[in-house]
Amino acid sequence: MDLLIPSTGLLFWMSLTFLVVLFILWKFGFPVITNMVAERKAFIDDSLRKAHEANEKLANIQKEGESILQEAREKQAQILKEAAETRDAIVEKAQEKARAEGARLLDDAKAAIEQEKKAAIADIRKQVATLSVEIAEKVLRQNLQSDKAQMDLIDRMLDDVSAN
Repeated sequence: MDLLIPSTGLLFWMSLTFLVVLFILWKFGFPVITNMVAERKAFIDDSLRKAHEANEKLANIQKEGESILQEAREKQAQILKEAAETRDAIVEKAQEKARAEGARLLDDAKAAIEQEKKAAIADIRKQVATLSVEIAEKVLRQNLQSDKAQMDLIDRMLDDVSAN
């Protein structure tokens, strides 16, 4: 059941991490992207407006109109192409930043897990050493007269440790 429902602590840290990344993107990433898109849109709108004015003037002049109209269409297509390329580049940069941030967070989490694992192993080793010292201390304190008495004492102490 634990595989389907994460623990509250894990859910809290995952949510906190998500909110931190979202805040960073909201604060620094999205304004830059929207400003760049707005500037590009204004540039395109301005270019389209200029092309429209040129079309109105060209309607009055038949002979020159055809060549100027063709030129305006070519410029419009070029501007739209550049806008599409710029938009794609901006989106790709944002995606790369998000991927890099996600990879960094994943690496940080792996490093933290590895540190906790090492700490747990060190703690277990410390406990085993403490138990060994306690057993040796009890063996040395007891006045044992024979090998059988020593073996009985060791077995009894190991049974006590196993029971705990």
